[in-house]
Formats: sequence, structure tokens, C-alpha cells
Amino acid sequence: MSSGGRRAVRVAIDGPAGAGKSTVARRLAERLGYLLLDTGALYRTVALAAVRGPIRWDDRETLGALAEDLVARKRMLIERAEGATGGGSGMRVLLDGEDVSAAIRSPEVSLGASRVSAVPAVRAALLDMQRGQGAEGGVVLEGRDIGTVVFPDAEVKFFLTASPEVRARRRYEELVAQGKSATYEDTFADVERRDKADTERPVAPLRQADDAIVVDSSHRDVAELVEEMALVVEARERAG
Repeated sequence: MSSGGRRAVRVAIDGPAGAGKSTVARRLAERLGYLLLDTGALYRTVALAAVRGPIRWDDRETLGALAEDLVARKRMLIERAEGATGGGSGMRVLLDGEDVSAAIRSPEVSLGASRVSAVPAVRAALLDMQRGQGAEGGVVLEGRDIGTVVFPDAEVKFFLTASPEVRARRRYEELVAQGKSATYEDTFADVERRDKADTERPVAPLRQADDAIVVDSSHRDVAELVEEMALVVEARERAG
């Protein structure tokens, strides 16, 4: 149960890379006092493990076996990052006991995550793990197919988007702030490649759920977006 006796629900946030899902999902979870589950981080962790393998992106059989091993032997674990404002809890991901929450955000791993997430065996290995984390409600789940595949019966669904130009600019500024060598043109090309891979893959492609609420973050303040989305969730909590 959430505060005030309202029924805690499952909130699905899907959308393309760079739309601001991670930031919005984290802030929304804090605002609601919910757990945040960034499902994309799980695929990124599989991609990182593959890089360290090393396992090729086109070796689908080995990638599937890797994902199954990570889950079965609990080599990949989700931990709550307690202490978020508003009572919310974020998450961090461990790979073989190492906190890789930062390491999985590199451009190489980002592109690799799109590749490994298109492998059916990888998705199957991670699906139950994701569903188990969100089964009790009171969770904000962020990814590409939360409202369509992982939790098609989620009580609240959002599809967060932004123009490719805005998403590329955000990513470029993020890379520069991290001291990494990057150009806007190359970053824009990466965004286009990621969009193509995510929307055209045969397994669980990125798409908007029929009952999702579309939120365009292109030129809107994050705080304003989060408050607007929180009001929708709270209304659903009260409705039971």
C-alpha cells in the first residue's frame, strides 16, 4: 500500500533512448515513494558482461547462455539504493559483486544493450527477474517494452519521447560533461542507429502501448513533467 491507504500500482515508462526516461523515472519514484526499476540497466549489464567475456554481439547462442548464467547463478543482482528524497528507492546493479551502475552507461555498452536485448534467449532470461521485482506494485519500471511485454497489465503506462535532435543534444552534452571525446554529429548518428535497432528488431520492438499516455519531454521542465505524471498515478491509486 502507498501512503494514505491508497493501493500502490505499477507504473510503466517506455520510450526511445535519450527521451529522459532515467531521470524522469527516478524523480517520479522519489515523488511517489516507489521503487525504481531501470530494466534497461539489466540489458546493459548483460552487454557489459559480454564485453568483458569477450563475446561477440552476433553470437546469439553464447549471449543467451550468458544471460541465463547471470540470472541462475545470481551473478547479476539488483539492490535498492535507499535514502532517496520523498521515501523513494532507486536501484543499483551488481555484476559479480561489483557495482557497475556507472560502467554500464558507456556508449559502447549502450549500443551493445540494443543488440543483446534483441536476442530472444536474453529477453527470456531477464523477463521473470523483471516481473518478480514489480509484482507487488509500488514500482516505477523504465525500459522499451514494459507496457507491451513485461507488464502489459500495468495500471499506469507512459510513453516518454522527444525529438531525435533534442535527444542527441542531451546525450552529447552528457558525454562532454563526462570528459569524453564526442561530436554532436556522431552522437546524432548514434541516436538514429539506436532508434532503428530498437524499432525494427523482431523481438519486442520499441512501440507505444495502445493505452499509454504520450509525454513529450522535448522542451519541458523535468519537475513539471514529474508532477503531471505523479498526479495521474495518484488518481489511479485512489481509483483502486
